[in-house]
Amino acid sequence: MKQEHARAHGPWMIEASRRAYQGGSVELIEDQVKKPDGAHGVYATVNLKPGVAVLPIDEHGNVYLTRQFRYALGRDSVEVPSGTLEPGEEPAAAARREVREELGIVADEWTDLGTLDIDTSIVRCSVRLMIARCLRLGAPDTDPTEDIRSLKLSFAAAVDMVMKGEITHSPSCLLILKAALRNTGGTNTG
Repeated sequence: MKQEHARAHGPWMIEASRRAYQGGSVELIEDQVKKPDGAHGVYATVNLKPGVAVLPIDEHGNVYLTRQFRYALGRDSVEVPSGTLEPGEEPAAAARREVREELGIVADEWTDLGTLDIDTSIVRCSVRLMIARCLRLGAPDTDPTEDIRSLKLSFAAAVDMVMKGEITHSPSCLLILKAALRNTGGTNTG
């Protein structure tokens, strides 16, 4: 991809663009720019596929999280079920798919808590945050490369893990804290 015609981008001017890398769900774009102060330079952005993050909460106020090895971190991470949208897939459908694949959960009630932009300075990636309730538990259908372990804990324990820095995955942290502020951790559906 190479763009030859200059175009405004907020207070910046993009003079040319090129795809420096593309693989899997990652694309690196390098723009030749004219900065707001008039200086010329290069600005790189990373485009990732949009994603979903789901917090399943049962009728007793327990939440279901995952523990899995994350290659980029080089260690296990505790997270809500999450993943990327398939081409043409709606966020609600991706949320239902991810929670079923990772934890074997089917939910009858869904609450959309909005969108998170992971890192607005260099990364273009939106993640839709959802709560799943009225759960039916079954067997997960994980990818052969995934070693996902299910964690069932109280909603209060999940909030505590976020506050202690034991959960560091940003969509998980925001989703758990937004859900706590909505008072959805107990049996009330507020």
